[in-house]
Amino acid sequence: MSDEPARLAEGMTAVPRERARIENHTCEFAGCGKRAPFGFAKPKHLPHWYCFGHREHGDRHL
Repeated sequence: MSDEPARLAEGMTAVPRERARIENHTCEFAGCGKRAPFGFAKPKHLPHWYCFGHREHGDRHL
């Protein structure tokens, strides 16, 4: 590994900072409300988010 910073490939442009943000999703399981890194969705449908403990409930959205 190198200590040099990563660079974009030639011809690529970076995403503007106001669009390059991390969404803070919360678990959709009733009464949970924890941070939810697991998203489930069929193509062209809105995603549903679940925490680690409830991620198996996301399978119904696939």
